[in-house]
Amino acid sequence: MKDEKASRPMSAKTIVAYYRVSTRQQARSGLGLLAQQDAVRRYVAANRCKVLAELAEVESGRDSGRPKLAEALWFCRVYDAKLVIARLDRLARSTAMIAGLMKSGVDFVAADMPLANRFTIHILAAVAEYEARLISERTMAAFAAAKARGRKFGNPDPSTHRFSDAARKAQVRAIREKAKTRALDYLPLLCELRDRGETIHGIALQLTAMGIETPRRRMIWRDRMVARVFDYAGERKPRPWASRRTKEVRLSKYSDFPTLLLRLACG
Repeated sequence: MKDEKASRPMSAKTIVAYYRVSTRQQARSGLGLLAQQDAVRRYVAANRCKVLAELAEVESGRDSGRPKLAEALWFCRVYDAKLVIARLDRLARSTAMIAGLMKSGVDFVAADMPLANRFTIHILAAVAEYEARLISERTMAAFAAAKARGRKFGNPDPSTHRFSDAARKAQVRAIREKAKTRALDYLPLLCELRDRGETIHGIALQLTAMGIETPRRRMIWRDRMVARVFDYAGERKPRPWASRRTKEVRLSKYSDFPTLLLRLACG
């Protein structure tokens, strides 16, 4: 029996990789993203991790409204995973944002400094914030000098700022496809609830009680949202209605869900 336990392999740690570049030109060249991906892959190989998701976006390091980062943090909370970034400045260039992330309960690590503690992370975040301020001041000075020489910036024709009907329809299709892709991430959890005897209405109430966001980032699940996830995946749908239970009863019934979510994430 002891030999069997010793020979049994340890479960791999689940991580979510997050990459960020500041400009679309950097995203088109791909060099910045490739360097970050290489750093994260070296960390994964050294620590024998399992990559749950990889998310990348083009946003400023000082901008707090980053949808891909929010999605990565959601994955970490739902699947009890660790957030991995290539460098600390790829996560944020603001001490307030870093402090907020440290208080959020999501565990994160920089691949280039895996042994950094909370004290050194605060110091490095302050340095990154100061560097971002210097970059902004240099950029504003360069724009002012160019304007003084008579150079004009931006599109002078306001009529071109409106989106055509085709562009608006394409945007709606893109939003729907993105929501559909995110909805399929919930399938293992919804199938587990279905197999435990919950109905469509019961699953909607249970997800709302657990505080899990919908694919459209809302906090209240509706029956049609749950049914749509099963339709997207072609899975068998449960019965539509459930008996009435309070939020406290639902949460106590599924007290093992943190362990369940981790098991689903590890496959």
